[in-house]
Amino acid sequence: MFQTHCYDAWLAPELRKSTFFMYSQLGGTFPAPLFLFLAGISFALVTDKLVQKTTPPNQIALRTIRRGAEILGFGLLFRLQEYLIAWGWAPWTDLFRVDILNTIGMSMILMGLLCWIVLATSNEKHRWRLGVAAGVTSLAISLVTPLLWTKWSPNWLPWPIESYINGVHNLGEPQTWLFPIFPWGAFAFAGLSLGFLRQSDWTRQRETRVFFLSGLAGVILIEGARWLDARSVQLYSTYDFWHTSPNFFLIRLGFLLIFLFASYAWCKWGAAGWGFSPLIQLGQTSLLVYWVHIELVYGRFAILPKHSQSIRGATFGLAIIFFLMLALSLLRTRWKSRGIVVWNWKRRPVAAG
Repeated sequence: MFQTHCYDAWLAPELRKSTFFMYSQLGGTFPAPLFLFLAGISFALVTDKLVQKTTPPNQIALRTIRRGAEILGFGLLFRLQEYLIAWGWAPWTDLFRVDILNTIGMSMILMGLLCWIVLATSNEKHRWRLGVAAGVTSLAISLVTPLLWTKWSPNWLPWPIESYINGVHNLGEPQTWLFPIFPWGAFAFAGLSLGFLRQSDWTRQRETRVFFLSGLAGVILIEGARWLDARSVQLYSTYDFWHTSPNFFLIRLGFLLIFLFASYAWCKWGAAGWGFSPLIQLGQTSLLVYWVHIELVYGRFAILPKHSQSIRGATFGLAIIFFLMLALSLLRTRWKSRGIVVWNWKRRPVAAG
């Protein structure tokens, strides 16, 4: 994420046509799916704990949907902040731009609704039922996306609402730089599905084998999607591989499954258990890090002049951003832990004299 944004914001125009820039941006196709995928897994873990506590489905839905609404609120607040910082040259329509935080929030709201519908019918074998329902929803979102971007475009809706469906914004046609529910929400529901299936007793007893099979399934998805993409006959009359194609969705999902196995192996057998891990630390404060680094890269407080740097200069700026965000993350976690200690001390009962 850092390298994608830094090179995009700072490299000089002539370098934006280079092979280096192309590969730097290709890597940028993964952070957004990864955020949504992990949000789905986390959502499944939270929901499963609430079910284990015999929390009624209505209360589970209320708590999880409320959390999604909070993330959506943060997304809207972020857009307001960016608009105020760019006061004078940013159009007012930027207030309604559908960015990644908006999509994460809306996806969580939709996941909460799906879990409520499934749990309201029966709690028996809830993990498998929720996992299958989420998987089917993920695939359905991916399959419907090309149609909603073309002949099924809901242009009868006000554009701020339609933009959440296909990213049309106020420009009359879907914009590839936005993050509408279709197709991005499919990654959240895929994570939700995997999260519930991962929590089942069967998979817990075979943890290492399941993670290995997840990585193998990722390889199969990638190769299968590439085979489908190479066919002369396509399912859709308008085929856009890089933006709406279910084949590209399957390829990215395959890579996410491989990343998941690699992360498991790194934590179980790799250096993650040896001591401090910068990636784990940044992951603990991902929302704060995302929020701040965007302003330092693209905003009025950017640490380098935009579209004027060499590869070396932009790389130096990337290193600065990384260490600044790591320091911010450490300060945040230490401040939070200190706040918890103070809070617990204040609540400590006073011994009777």
